[in-house]
Amino acid sequence: MARAGLSADVASARRGRIATRVFLERAAVPLLLASLALVLVAVPGLPALCPVRRIFHLPCPSCGLTRAARLALAGNWKGATRMHPLWLVVLPYVGFVGLAECVDHVRGGGWGRWAGHGGVKRMGWGIAAALVALWIAREMGALGGPVAI
Repeated sequence: MARAGLSADVASARRGRIATRVFLERAAVPLLLASLALVLVAVPGLPALCPVRRIFHLPCPSCGLTRAARLALAGNWKGATRMHPLWLVVLPYVGFVGLAECVDHVRGGGWGRWAGHGGVKRMGWGIAAALVALWIAREMGALGGPVAI
């Protein structure tokens, strides 16, 4: 009788270790992505990673969003809005979808459920259209002109 109880405890402990290992394996990629995003936003001296900016020396539709996030985190909302007027829409959207995808991945091991959701996808396309429209307007001199690269 005591032996059956002991083997049940061992099996329970083994299941616990396996569940912990699976959780940590699933959480590794989201934690890495979150850490990278935090470093990109929180460390102001990092060089630009935008390939359009680096190769063509031209601003892209999202040019200035990282700098706007840095300004917003420092409490300079006016400067963030000057840097990229859509930061207040784009950054929460990206943050929400990114967080939801990471939580989903850790819980079930999959990616893409939130980004593929109809409403989220439509909102993403709307934001992309607004980014392109703003980019064109700024290239034509509106809203302070193009973002400095």
